[in-house]
Amino acid sequence: MATVAATDLQVARALEPHLDAVAILDELDGRDVPAGTTWGVFAAEGPGVRLEAREAEDGWVLDGTKPWCSLAGRLSHALVTAWIGDARGLFALDLRSPGVTTGGGTWVARGLPEVVSTPIDLAGVRAEPVGGPGWYLERHGFAWGGIGVAAVWYGGAVGVARRLLRQAAERELDQVGRAHLGAVDRTLHAARAVLAEAADDVDAGRADGPAGAVLALRVRAVVAGAVESVLRHGDHALGPGPLVGEPEHAAAVADLHLYVRQHHAERDDATLGAAVAGAPDDSRAW
Repeated sequence: MATVAATDLQVARALEPHLDAVAILDELDGRDVPAGTTWGVFAAEGPGVRLEAREAEDGWVLDGTKPWCSLAGRLSHALVTAWIGDARGLFALDLRSPGVTTGGGTWVARGLPEVVSTPIDLAGVRAEPVGGPGWYLERHGFAWGGIGVAAVWYGGAVGVARRLLRQAAERELDQVGRAHLGAVDRTLHAARAVLAEAADDVDAGRADGPAGAVLALRVRAVVAGAVESVLRHGDHALGPGPLVGEPEHAAAVADLHLYVRQHHAERDDATLGAAVAGAPDDSRAW
């Protein structure tokens, strides 16, 4: 995913939720997505809107509005969370079903312009439950999916950093230019090391349950910080020229600025701090 993102972040942004849906269904019972289908994962909540699930005589029905549904107008299917009383359940939804309305809201973003996120409205739409109430958020893979998104952020930062390398190949850098490039290199190296260690932890069974949630918060924070650092050094080293004269670079920067804002910055740090403060001493590496 990082390799794809380094080339085209919009493609990676569209591919990531499809692969997440594949992983979720596999984690539940090893099922595959049907051939030829394209999937999203719609799990965001928003003020003033709510999607509810109710059990009818012949299955489950969804009613309400789901915000922040990326590519809803172009995908065939999605895994979507909906409220069942006070708990959230996960449902497999055919976006082509009667009662599904997409395309509402506005999308004025300059970054990720082809990966449009809008609300969808559902009125009596049949959907298939995936796991029981709460399973989606409680499963081990929930945290791992968040780490996967961070890998895409990292790839996007690599794409921006490669523009600095091209500048170094085109002309000899002065001391300031070399400092920017060195800072970008060490920052990306650290982010890559953290991602690699996280992958090892997942494979070794050290990232299940609460440990996985804390790991995801750490990794996402480190990678988000690396992305912001690369964007800053890129701006300082390259100046305005590539941003106004090179469409691919300008798009890469705008896409990455928007995508990394899925990290909740200081709010996620506060969540991590609370987890660390309440954790036993032997759960930390410092």
